[in-house]
Amino acid sequence: MRGLPATEPGTAADARRAEVITLAAGLFDRDGYASVSMEQIAAAAGIAKPTLYHYFRAKDEILRGIHETFIDILLERQDERARLGLAPADLLLGAMTDIFGLMETHRGHVRVFFEHHRELPDAARLEIRVKRDRYEQLVRGAVTEGIRTGIFRDVDPDTATLAIFGVCNWAYQWWRPGGRADPAHTAQKMWDLLIRGLAAPGEPPRRPGPQFSR
Repeated sequence: MRGLPATEPGTAADARRAEVITLAAGLFDRDGYASVSMEQIAAAAGIAKPTLYHYFRAKDEILRGIHETFIDILLERQDERARLGLAPADLLLGAMTDIFGLMETHRGHVRVFFEHHRELPDAARLEIRVKRDRYEQLVRGAVTEGIRTGIFRDVDPDTATLAIFGVCNWAYQWWRPGGRADPAHTAQKMWDLLIRGLAAPGEPPRRPGPQFSR
């Protein structure tokens, strides 16, 4: 692995890098990416600043590591669900549960991923964009398959996909770990609202009046 001390075993180095990434994500979440220095990250990791540079040559490499960790977890889990042949509704529930769950286990990663992708170097931003797009395609594919098979009603898949991500990706602004509802339960409630809507059974909502149809 580039930049690591030659005497350090790869597995130990990878573990140390992962530890630094997690610590940095917490600092970025608390203080903001621009406000945190490499010196502060080194102090949080309990290592000297020169040692930190053995692992990461610059702060934006740590930022890239945070983005990769987050999106790789989402891709790996959703790919596994697709491989197992889960139904479209279950695929969507799984995706939503992942994001809410990561707000508890990887809270700093979540905020950084959604707020600081523009600070990535161009090449890294492109690589993460490719992974983000593939994840979006997996979710849209579940929506499209649900429409095709009649599980979901005939709606615009792109709009539905944006609605799903809008519910999940903004939730880190208001959801807090340690509350009365655990992540899985919160995801279940949000999924139920998206799948079933607000209308009572047998009572479709009235169309909006002229004042709301602009």
